[in-house]
Amino acid sequence: MKARLKWVDGVCFMGETGSGHAVVMDGAPEGGGRNLGPRPMELLLLGTAGCTSYDVINILKKSRQDVRDCWVEMDAERAEVDPKVFTRIHFHFVVVGRELKPEVVERAIKLSAEKYCSASIMLGKTADITHDFEIRSDD
Repeated sequence: MKARLKWVDGVCFMGETGSGHAVVMDGAPEGGGRNLGPRPMELLLLGTAGCTSYDVINILKKSRQDVRDCWVEMDAERAEVDPKVFTRIHFHFVVVGRELKPEVVERAIKLSAEKYCSASIMLGKTADITHDFEIRSDD
């Protein structure tokens, strides 16, 4: 995997992924930024949610669950002193579909957290990571 990051100005950076996608990162004004994009740690949190959601959706589809929508709400805390690593992350999955089985949704989340999601397993080295979920019917 490759990527490139270029300093724009202040604390603003333009990143380009190996697959050719670009993202702007910037800091808050009080940190010297102009608030032109998300903070790097916000992207890390979002990337982790994307990684685990990818797994959960794939596992649910392979389990023949009729998934119509899915999102994850995250709540995280960071250390107060440098390095300000994540110390706690909670993932709340909302899965929408028809006749979804709670035990299958729970298993998909557990498999992602314990076996497949590289990002959350890596962050789990410094953070206490918890998960819960709710199922909403799309009938």
